[in-house]
Amino acid sequence: MDRAAAGAGLTVGSLSPERLRWALATQGVAVRTGPVGFRVLSDVPAVAAALGLLYADHPRLGSADFCDFELHVRRVGGLRRWLRPQVQAVYDGTPVFEPLPLGHAFPLLEWALNHCVTSHAFEHLTLHAAVVERGGRAAILPAPPGSGKSTLCAALVHRGWRLLSDELALVALADGRLAPLARPVSLKNRSIEIIRRYAPEAVFSAETHDTAKGTVAHMSVPREHVRRMDETAQPAWVVFPRWVADAPPQLAPRAKADAMMELGRNSFNYGTLGRSGFDALADLVTACDCFDFSYGQLDDAIAVFDRLAQAPPP
Repeated sequence: MDRAAAGAGLTVGSLSPERLRWALATQGVAVRTGPVGFRVLSDVPAVAAALGLLYADHPRLGSADFCDFELHVRRVGGLRRWLRPQVQAVYDGTPVFEPLPLGHAFPLLEWALNHCVTSHAFEHLTLHAAVVERGGRAAILPAPPGSGKSTLCAALVHRGWRLLSDELALVALADGRLAPLARPVSLKNRSIEIIRRYAPEAVFSAETHDTAKGTVAHMSVPREHVRRMDETAQPAWVVFPRWVADAPPQLAPRAKADAMMELGRNSFNYGTLGRSGFDALADLVTACDCFDFSYGQLDDAIAVFDRLAQAPPP
């Protein structure tokens, strides 16, 4: 079935808040993000509020349309419903993670969706990396937590770069192109306020405190980026970013062999895919210029990325 055609004209935002809460609690709400469709059922009002805010422009699938995943984000029953209430995400009848405090419901949904994609998207090589695109060419930003990857990604998105993904780079095994997921950007701790100041137009969910990652908030995908989420991109750069306080921007070439090894360590399914995963990763690195990048100010970082985009392709 052509899911783009099936969801034409329907968006999450076309549901009133009351209708959205009712649909989530009963039959579920099905959303499409690039090549992935997921259905959510939840009795938690905070999930409805965040979904309506952050996914308002995303296509909504009908009740009979195929979805890759169905996730239930429900309150834990028993005494826990009244004493320190908790919430749990369940996929295919199995809890995805341990129960979390009720206030963590929407971040839990996002983390569970990441888990579903990384565990089942075997038509793609899946990397833990942000991806942004400009002029048809994409920059892949793999980095460990605390490196400033998501902060840099969010800033680029509001300075002329299109968001493909904040967390998961999907490299198609068939042709090596990058597929957009167009899901909200997850920001943590100081990064939330930094991006609020840097991009006042950005739309944020409510902050969730005391998670395993600290304070978490999600930034919505700009409407035009959602509309273009069926446009794949050609990988052009692999940039390993690292934020260093007050440091000048420094872009240094990185050996392709070393970049490939690091990308392999940042992949969720490289080993599972076997030879096809190796070939996809080797082709990706061959097609890209690879760099280490350190920066202290977002404006400096944006200028470096803009120069990359303005340079003619090799």
